[in-house]
Amino acid sequence: MTWQFRSLMPVKPFTFICGDDDFLVSERGKAWFTAETKDLTDELSKEVVDGRAGNVAEVEEAINRFTAAVQTLSLFGGRKVVWLKNVNFLANSQTGNAQGTLDLLESLKSTLGGVDPDAVGVLITAQPVYKVRSFYKWVQQAADFTLIAEGKDTAQTCVRLIKEECGKAGVSMMPDALQLLIGKVNGNTRLIVEEARKLCTFVAGSGEAVDEKLVNALVPNFGEGDFFEATDAFFSLKLDWTLDALRRHFFTNNEARPLLGSLQGRNRLMIQLRVLLDAGAIRLGGRGISKSDLEAAARTYGQHFGENAEKSNLNVFTQNPWYLGRLAETAGRVPLKKLIDFQLAFADAFEGIIERPNDQGEVCQKMAIKCLS
Repeated sequence: MTWQFRSLMPVKPFTFICGDDDFLVSERGKAWFTAETKDLTDELSKEVVDGRAGNVAEVEEAINRFTAAVQTLSLFGGRKVVWLKNVNFLANSQTGNAQGTLDLLESLKSTLGGVDPDAVGVLITAQPVYKVRSFYKWVQQAADFTLIAEGKDTAQTCVRLIKEECGKAGVSMMPDALQLLIGKVNGNTRLIVEEARKLCTFVAGSGEAVDEKLVNALVPNFGEGDFFEATDAFFSLKLDWTLDALRRHFFTNNEARPLLGSLQGRNRLMIQLRVLLDAGAIRLGGRGISKSDLEAAARTYGQHFGENAEKSNLNVFTQNPWYLGRLAETAGRVPLKKLIDFQLAFADAFEGIIERPNDQGEVCQKMAIKCLS
């Protein structure tokens, strides 16, 4: 991707780029670093310091290395560029909240405030960041500051990244294939780019467009353990497609348990979404579910789910807003009672495959007919 930057002589003493998406933050930082160092022929004038830390001692080590890099002049007397990369100790975490880390950040302010941008170009990239922290508020004023926000524009970001990769390769992708790709990687921007490149490489020079069939054939399902086609087919509410997908699944797989687990997991999210929709806590729009709606609902109902922020289908508020928007489109068409009936049917199918372990495909087909006919 291409980013445009200002003059190599920024007004502020340093540049700070942050956000929740590590890939987007890293890519923006990489573009800045490339632009700032393009005229530097001395490799010793380009320094990258790893800002990842798992405890206060590692935070101190990273800051000390960064400070030394900033304060050490270029070997040949020219301008120097230093990048403190992948900072994770500004997050709302045990390490980020430790008093030792907070004290170190106070000392870092004096280093950053004293940077001469004519002599040293300084970049810090951080993800995620805890926005109530005083250091974050300070860099907003002191730095050439950029916050890369996702939120309700996650789908548009993914679409843009895919189209950029297709444009570079001179390849087109069908709209349905594009949406399927986003769903398969659950909106993960890094995987979006990698898988789009793979698909473009596969069809390059053939004159063919990337279609749904190719995406299903070449792109695995990441992060959710979904048997994507069979699960997606079921929740399309189309019986013919579901039966065909089940036949394909059991042609190469003898085990139904992971498939039933996938169906149950997605249905759990849809039950939660249906309740939130019925309560008016979230709304469906052209962009799916907005991040602001989801955050407001989490403030109202989040205490019922516990404090564990790890992604789980037991907690709708840990999921990607764009992914939930896809599910909510179906949840909005299916009454809550029917979704509960689906869950009971999945449980019955589990019992059925225990009783008839050699007929698991038939058990799942009967379940689909019962639910969707």
